[in-house]
Amino acid sequence: MKNTALSATHEALGAKMVPFAGFNMPVQYEGVNAEHETVRNSVGVFDVSHMGEFLIEGEQALDLIQKVSSNDASKLTVGKAQYSCLPNDNGGIVDDLIIYKIKEQTYLLVVNASNIEKDWNWIQSKNDVGATMRNLSDDYSLLAIQGPKAIEAMQPLTGHDLSAIKFYNFEVGDFAGIDNVIISATGYTGSGGFEIYCKNDEVKQVWDKVFEAGADFGIKPIGLAARDTLRLEMGYCLYGNDINDTTSPIEAGLGWITKFTKDFTNSEALEEEKRRGPKRKLIAFELDERGIPRQGYDIVDANGNKIGEVTSGTMSPSLNKGIGLGYVPTTLAGVDSKINIQIRKNAVPATVVKLPFYKG
Repeated sequence: MKNTALSATHEALGAKMVPFAGFNMPVQYEGVNAEHETVRNSVGVFDVSHMGEFLIEGEQALDLIQKVSSNDASKLTVGKAQYSCLPNDNGGIVDDLIIYKIKEQTYLLVVNASNIEKDWNWIQSKNDVGATMRNLSDDYSLLAIQGPKAIEAMQPLTGHDLSAIKFYNFEVGDFAGIDNVIISATGYTGSGGFEIYCKNDEVKQVWDKVFEAGADFGIKPIGLAARDTLRLEMGYCLYGNDINDTTSPIEAGLGWITKFTKDFTNSEALEEEKRRGPKRKLIAFELDERGIPRQGYDIVDANGNKIGEVTSGTMSPSLNKGIGLGYVPTTLAGVDSKINIQIRKNAVPATVVKLPFYKG
């Protein structure tokens, strides 16, 4: 089990630690609902240093990225980031990721912790163009400082105007007394804020200064459990739950990051799927009655026939109702369609809704 550079800090803070993607990670501190509300209303900090970072460089860097990713990375300018996915050869997804253009001919790819080795091997197997690849995953730490008060609380720590960094843009510069830190206006909570990339031997100083700066704003450490409820309220896909090697980006509602203005892995088949229309779609639903939908629960029709299953589900702390995602046949995927979630012996009625669940 790997530790992040902050694992001892989390343990000292009383975090409940669990194995996650091969790492010893904090799942919660004071409780999921309280931590969730902290991020929605003020500011919270996640240690997400388990994520993977690959540097792709050289004259052929863009060629390689364009070949393996679904989005059009040629649109990126220095200081911009892009959400994308790595399609496989069979219509599914190797992983979803964020691509940062650090400078001309230099890109940073941030991938999911559980897929670091798989992604590295996949991209490497497609690198017949001679791009330079470096796996920085073991050297870098990542903090997600999320919430509506993040800008105001963190501004004293940097010379950059945080309010000027637009969503999916970033700066490289000073932060918390450290130089060459990536300050990225990204995150998976839907409540604004930043993600901070620094070296492992720098992150403890950054963590301490972040908590000093945020003291008057009610800043708190947040665990992975609240990260999951926050991303689900926004309808953001989680790899391994809502997308995987067998789900296509078209049926997962990721057509917006699948650009057919270029050739990429399996693009012809995916374009045909988009033209034809997928047989099933990832839907969002809210329970009409009390209950908590969980991953793996069956989705059934009015006659009790299984039509799909829940890929992610929880009791939404913000809405105080059961919400979830799952795949159903396209004919049953329209907004306001009625479905049922099989929770133990009860088929609990639910309604297909438009994302996000949480409107802010």
